[in-house]
Amino acid sequence: MADAADGGTHLSGSVLIIGTGLLGTSIGLGLRARDLDVVLSDLSPSTEAVARDIGAGRLLRSVEAAFAPSLVVVAAPPDVTASLAAAALKDWPDAVVVDIASVKSAVLTDLRSSGADLSRYVGTHPMAGREKSGPVAARAELFNGMPWVICAPEEATPNAVRRAEAMAYDLGAVVSRMSAEDHDASVALTSHLPQVMASLVASRLQETPSQSLALSGNGLRDVTRIAASDPNLWVQILSGNAGRLVPILHGVREDLNRLIRTLEDPVADGARLDMAQLIAEGNVGQARIPGKHGGPAQSFVSFTVLVDDTPGQIARLLTEIGEIGVNLEDLRLEHSSGRQVGRAEISVLPGRVNDLVSELSARGWKVVQ
Repeated sequence: MADAADGGTHLSGSVLIIGTGLLGTSIGLGLRARDLDVVLSDLSPSTEAVARDIGAGRLLRSVEAAFAPSLVVVAAPPDVTASLAAAALKDWPDAVVVDIASVKSAVLTDLRSSGADLSRYVGTHPMAGREKSGPVAARAELFNGMPWVICAPEEATPNAVRRAEAMAYDLGAVVSRMSAEDHDASVALTSHLPQVMASLVASRLQETPSQSLALSGNGLRDVTRIAASDPNLWVQILSGNAGRLVPILHGVREDLNRLIRTLEDPVADGARLDMAQLIAEGNVGQARIPGKHGGPAQSFVSFTVLVDDTPGQIARLLTEIGEIGVNLEDLRLEHSSGRQVGRAEISVLPGRVNDLVSELSARGWKVVQ
């Protein structure tokens, strides 16, 4: 199947989206941008009205009696996904039904137990989101370049799988296939564990004095960014995938106990070696995270540019990097506490760093290496 970047549209017919939160509304906006007919439904009249008003589609309660979608997307919380998918399979006998819940095995098990027609069902999971929730936070571009996992049951027809993939392609996602079990095991480590660890770290800050928090840098912000996520949603996700997450947490507990024992006597023989080994093990794991565009991890060289905290400075810096002809691999911004200056950490390929630093310095930028 062609990539979505070719500008073509792979889906056809009407799409019904059940659930108009962040992801459901973003799907609606993305499909409407390709001129597809999108119909919205949500238990909350105000939520679906907001989704309609921002252009994600028209409302199910206002469509013609003969309306028959070719695709139904269940974009509801995980604890009601299976029941809504089963109802959709019954109510729309000619439609393919997909869900986008972040846990797949539990949904599939419940659907099988219900006796639903799984030949027209495909479980999917777009690996995209924001810390904000609700239709107001939705973006048509939310899925561009992001992984979208297709977890088709063995009963699903090839046509059903193609239709599920067509939606992901039309939204600009990068499609991959996995079994529901493999998916849940993977996200337990790559998604659910980071959420738990971020929340645990952030919880330590509840009683921290303000003067201490004023020392926060990008390290703390990076680690705790996803701690702002919706607690109600994560209760359902963690409950639905607890069996895969618990063994990983047991491993983390062993590592923490090991570190605690070492730090209780940090000058003992072997203590410093153990600390170094623990950090080195993290280096190895971090290096395995896929790099840019999902390819192999690459080593970039970083340096910092001091930027006045005034309008237009970051835009000017990025423009001049483009004029110099160097591809920016990563950019991190940090504001200095109590000073009207920011720090832009620039990452580029090793072979381009000297030329870029030299040229930026010649143009008057303050570069710190």
